[in-house]
Amino acid sequence: MSTPAVRIAPRSGAILLVASLAGLAMLTWPLLLRVPAGDRVDPPFLFVVLLPVVIAVVLAELNEGGLDSRVLAVLGVLSAATAILRGVSPGSAGIELTFFLLILAGRVFGPGFGFVLGCTSLFTSALFTAGVGPWLPYQMMCAAWVGMGAGLLPRRVAGRREIAMLAAYGAASAYLYGLLMNLWGWPFLAGVAVSGHEGSLAYVAGAPVWENLQTFLVYTLLTSTGGWDTFRAVTNAVAIVVLGPAVLTTLRRAARRATVTGVVRAG
Repeated sequence: MSTPAVRIAPRSGAILLVASLAGLAMLTWPLLLRVPAGDRVDPPFLFVVLLPVVIAVVLAELNEGGLDSRVLAVLGVLSAATAILRGVSPGSAGIELTFFLLILAGRVFGPGFGFVLGCTSLFTSALFTAGVGPWLPYQMMCAAWVGMGAGLLPRRVAGRREIAMLAAYGAASAYLYGLLMNLWGWPFLAGVAVSGHEGSLAYVAGAPVWENLQTFLVYTLLTSTGGWDTFRAVTNAVAIVVLGPAVLTTLRRAARRATVTGVVRAG
């Protein structure tokens, strides 16, 4: 049975949970907001400001005492590597190599490290590819969830079953990442015309939650799931199957050499 190289103390785990709930609320606000008919809905720019603050608090908590200089060095190397991978595969048609390394690192080093790596990787790659914009905090949070989720997968699975599990997770997380990233920008669309679907697929302020949810799911299915998200899922799964065993071995060797035995804690 493998154990995460960086463990999380209860307080840091609670902070991760609160931050994740805050990020989820910032993504799902259109489905939760009730607006009287005829009233104006302004984009929640406050969320764009608050989300980096939430992420910064989490990073500070996780770095306090638990991530020593050797782990931070590994974090820096992996952040740079994912930035380079995103630069050479910038998501054209959904084909990008950023997430498979994030998933494998989260598997080896644990959910806390995976969360931090997801944030730093997307931030670094955004600077590297000139991809800074209002979407960046949401990309960082969603990528952090991908890395954290990999660290939370069952630890008893090993060998070929581990690779199969990680490949399946890579495919599933690709669809979830695409869905969440669609959700943040969907409310700002004035209208979307999609061939084969009658009516608008735009967000309707004040509409019942179920109606907006149905509209959003149809929008995601027709504009993202069958294309970008599927290519991303296939890329993740293939990269994990082909490169996963060697990368896992390398990362686990790096973890042992770093002699990471401390617990990630908040002071």
